[in-house]
Amino acid sequence: MAASERSVDKQVDMTSSSFLQKFRLYETRSSFYMIGRDKNRTSWRVLKLDRTEPTEVNIYEDSTAYTEAECFETLRRIHEGNRSSGGLKFVTTCYGIIGFIRFLGPYYMLIITKRKKLGEICGHTVYGVAKSKIITIPHASVLSNVACSKDEKRYKRLLCTVDLTKDFFFSYSYHIMHTLQRNLSDKMERHTYYESMFVWNEYLTRKIRNNVQDCMWTVALVYGFFKQVKLSVSEKKFRLTLIARRSRHYAGTRYLKRGVNEKGRVANDVETEQIVFEEAQDGNPGRISSVVQNRGSIPLFWSQETSRLNIKPDIILSAKDPNFEATRLHFENLGKRYGNPIIILNLIKTREKRPRETILRAEFANAIRYINKGLSKEDRLRPLHWDLHKHSRKKGTNVLAILGRLATYALNLTGIFYCHLTPDLSGDGFQNQNPSTLENNDGDGSYDLPSKDEIAPDLAVESGNDSKDATEDRQKEATMLQKGVLRTNCIDCLDRTNVAQYAYGLVAFGRQLHALGLTESTNIDLDNPLAEDLMGIYETMGDTLALQYGGSAAHNKIFCERRGQWRAATQSQEFFRTLQRYYSNAYMDAEKQDAINVFLGYFQPQPDKAALWELGSDQHYNAARFLANAVPENSRSTIKRSLSESSILSESSATALGRHGCAEKDEEVKGLSDSAPEISTSETATIAASLSAPPPILEELGLDDILENDCFCCDGHGEQCTCAAFDMDWVSSSGNSCEDESYGRSTVVRSFETIPESTKIESEICVVEPDSSSIKLNSEAISGIPESYVRWVMDEEGHFW
Repeated sequence: MAASERSVDKQVDMTSSSFLQKFRLYETRSSFYMIGRDKNRTSWRVLKLDRTEPTEVNIYEDSTAYTEAECFETLRRIHEGNRSSGGLKFVTTCYGIIGFIRFLGPYYMLIITKRKKLGEICGHTVYGVAKSKIITIPHASVLSNVACSKDEKRYKRLLCTVDLTKDFFFSYSYHIMHTLQRNLSDKMERHTYYESMFVWNEYLTRKIRNNVQDCMWTVALVYGFFKQVKLSVSEKKFRLTLIARRSRHYAGTRYLKRGVNEKGRVANDVETEQIVFEEAQDGNPGRISSVVQNRGSIPLFWSQETSRLNIKPDIILSAKDPNFEATRLHFENLGKRYGNPIIILNLIKTREKRPRETILRAEFANAIRYINKGLSKEDRLRPLHWDLHKHSRKKGTNVLAILGRLATYALNLTGIFYCHLTPDLSGDGFQNQNPSTLENNDGDGSYDLPSKDEIAPDLAVESGNDSKDATEDRQKEATMLQKGVLRTNCIDCLDRTNVAQYAYGLVAFGRQLHALGLTESTNIDLDNPLAEDLMGIYETMGDTLALQYGGSAAHNKIFCERRGQWRAATQSQEFFRTLQRYYSNAYMDAEKQDAINVFLGYFQPQPDKAALWELGSDQHYNAARFLANAVPENSRSTIKRSLSESSILSESSATALGRHGCAEKDEEVKGLSDSAPEISTSETATIAASLSAPPPILEELGLDDILENDCFCCDGHGEQCTCAAFDMDWVSSSGNSCEDESYGRSTVVRSFETIPESTKIESEICVVEPDSSSIKLNSEAISGIPESYVRWVMDEEGHFW
């Protein structure tokens, strides 16, 4: 069946009048009135908030759509009716409601009072928050004493530390929390998309979403990174957009959120989408392409203690999940969001003088082998391990080129998304009608995607029988889908991960430009000005994400070297960024984590209960919650928090918890959010050939040399599986069997301890001395600081990763 025959038209009942974009807030003694209008000033709506309840908020929506004259006549009548109590007063102009929140006393309303344009996708404008305001709902005459209490004021100050003007963005008409592919293939109700894992004000908007029929009054805030630039190649203009969406689940700061929680949520979970589309000319429809990748903390129960005395805290690996249930849940969630295959690029170290990262590296390998034993061959995880730290220190090693080869392997498996937009799929038409060429939707959130084998033969046969014009028309209709995702991690998923994501983005960039017909080749050389432009955007994204999670800009040593920056200046910059990150982690992160927990609703203050700042470390979760799953994910343990969600449990607790996985049905996994096979080209024959050809194997790309030793093993039925293509040169041959689960996880492993014989991972860890010649310090670059201290900071995780 041809791809065009497999698709169905999907109508979405959303018109331009459905999106209110500008609001005016008025008040009387007893009520707030919010007046909203659409972009074209054709529809005016009224929302009323009661102000007579000291600890509640009652919301009433007028279902009437007014004209401008009718709306102001309504306001005049309200003013006349309240003249005895002061009448109707104007409060402020705003651009959407962020949400409502209550601490111990009254409800507050958060609104956007100033916005800034960041870019646009398919004619839909994306905005950032430039200024926000928090407004007390009850009138001052009904406020209780609690509203002026010390704790209430402290909670309010804490909430205000969440700077909404930095890295929060939204769109009135485009579902910015979802990928382009999902937006073009999924009928999405507006109440539903607030439940996305990337909407950070989901908790704040619950109150109003439960009281009104539509979400036109609120904006869905996404936290992360958004950057759009205009570029050109061969005088052909196009736009490049890079979006990073940070998950609100298990969100927080570097040392307070590590690893995975019991629901399979990982720390620092960020989805990165790279969109390229051509500038439409003469009203002709344009072509658009996107590719998605993911980063996230290593999905094991591990932690690091925040210490003001140690710049490199010890890694603690917990024994609480012997069957890797949380790890399995994490990869199941990835599969539901992106499809298969899931390719894991693990960049952590394989050799260390004092085992730290290597402990996690070996346990992660064990987890993948254990999980793969229960999966079919086509659904197995595909791990690739490459020690970026080790290879970046070798003279003459082109790290970006090697990462590019790894990226090529991954992209050959997943493909990219590409489609040809029709005129009614830009601007408001994007929401009115989804494209008729993507996939069938049976209404259950699952999609029947046309495969490479189904699309390619049809294209080849039809192109051989029809005219050139007909062939070109079919090329325009061809839609390619990404299916599967590359997941990259290091320890922090910041510095090394960002370099790898740039390398992946560059390879994808070449394919996207080729699919759009802007270049003849699918490759972009590292010396190409386009590669420099892309590197600058990824470097900015890396700095932004690092500041959010780690407290400092990213370590960009490889990018600096690529530009030929003076080595001493690079060393100085990286050293002080290490110190900045240390200071933020040791002194600032606790309050920052508390603010995040309040904003996301993971802690909800209650009278006569301990205040948030009295609970100690954030890394918590009580055993009852894990056992019974009786407490919602956004709730908070009332007991004093322990060291870590992945912290040491007592032996009895670990036994009790070990076999209780808490699978959940998530709203964001109902459909394929980011999937696709392969890239389309400007030549029909090329499309057919590229889609029908199997992806190159590791050896064809030279990756067998890069990865040094692939771990091949049997699944117990005599069938070979590549369950762990790790850098295994320090693991003995006894580790080559999937049946050998030799890592004893009955104890917690600390990185600073000598690992007992009973817990060593399949073989001895080869300890090698670092090559002191690989780090040459310039005494003038970091003056006034002892060289021994600088070397200690820069030698490992803090600086050179």
